[in-house]
Amino acid sequence: MRNITEIIIHCADTPNGKEFHNTDIDRWHKERGWTGIGYHWVIPISGIVESGRLPDVIGAHAEGHNYNSLSICLIGKDKFTQAQWDSLVYLLMGLKREFPEAKVLGHYQVNKDGKTCPNFSVPKWIENNYTPEAAHILS
Repeated sequence: MRNITEIIIHCADTPNGKEFHNTDIDRWHKERGWTGIGYHWVIPISGIVESGRLPDVIGAHAEGHNYNSLSICLIGKDKFTQAQWDSLVYLLMGLKREFPEAKVLGHYQVNKDGKTCPNFSVPKWIENNYTPEAAHILS
């Protein structure tokens, strides 16, 4: 397994409330000439976590950060469902148990192009959603 130091959260920049899946993103990325989906997990509006690239495969989601990171993509642009938020917390809790030293970041925090993805403040979201059960995502 790679040395994972970052878990980067993205949004798909798709219309809010419209269902898309990992298979859609895989097709879009292939249309761009990539080998396939660049994210490791996708969370559609249903909240059911879908797989993308295997965790031991380097992602294609954050230039300069792909080698030591894992990626999660929320379907939508800036309004996510409660099911998505809940799944994000649980997925991050599991990942932080496996990679306790990894920092949880928004794509905007590592992107040099001025993108705002995932269109919310990841540190503020973590702070506002702190519970003892979710404590693993804070470190």
